[in-house]
Amino acid sequence: MSVTDTAKHLGVTRVALSRILNGSAGISADMALKLSDALGTSPELWIGMQTQFDLWRASQRQHKRVTRIFAGVARPRPAASRSSGGRRSRAAGRS
Repeated sequence: MSVTDTAKHLGVTRVALSRILNGSAGISADMALKLSDALGTSPELWIGMQTQFDLWRASQRQHKRVTRIFAGVARPRPAASRSSGGRRSRAAGRS
């Protein structure tokens, strides 16, 4: 099947599909849904592959390393959930 025929089947332009195939565009959620319908796969498969590719590509670029925020310091504990102390909100008191 040609790129043009596949693009027509998916309801996208040939250029849009070619950009994905050539690696100059990523797979969007909308495209993942189209591909999953057309190929009998899950959209999560396509999004997962795109995410893995994006992470790999980012790891290949030079970037400044960032130090840990809590390096050598105990992490703060999450605040306990706060209750209203038995008071009713204004909205709760209305009928």
